[in-house]
Amino acid sequence: MIVLSGPAGAGKTTVAELLCRDLSIERVVTATTRPPRPGEVDGRDYWFLTEDEFLRRLGRGEFLEHARVHGALYGTPREPLEAALRAGETRLLVIDVQGAMQVKAQRPEAMMIFLDAPDDAVLGCRLAARGTEDERQQATRRATAAAERKFKEHYDHCIVNDDLERTVAQLRTLLAPRRGPEDRRRTLDG
Repeated sequence: MIVLSGPAGAGKTTVAELLCRDLSIERVVTATTRPPRPGEVDGRDYWFLTEDEFLRRLGRGEFLEHARVHGALYGTPREPLEAALRAGETRLLVIDVQGAMQVKAQRPEAMMIFLDAPDDAVLGCRLAARGTEDERQQATRRATAAAERKFKEHYDHCIVNDDLERTVAQLRTLLAPRRGPEDRRRTLDG
């Protein structure tokens, strides 16, 4: 299991799509209560649930991890992930820092990767370019990024996404079969 997290605007979704395509691994579709963004499809990008449905599933223990982020609930459905892992398949989770810490506590063998933007100015530009949040929401996400960065030390690898091709190449190298435990604690910063 590979966990990819970092602040909004770091490029997690784009990087994950390229990795999944290039390495033939599947991204776990997580659930959320936030409304779909333009172009997002239920069951492909997220499982879009009402808050009541999310809370029912949470109460039944159906999520490996969950968190409230920017007012919406997010969670990783447990059973499809565990079935894939039992079958020896690798899965990529693209989740927030709160959820990543829950996964790490339950699955210490998971490879934890923190993806970040080169600096706050680039992060702000990326958030604005998405066009999915108003200025107030962008400011909230920038403030959250500072708090999320405090968790970088809990990750096996930290990568600065300053060049998409280089970032994906670094991740391909990381995700190749590891030679030994000493390879787990390396920081790549571009």
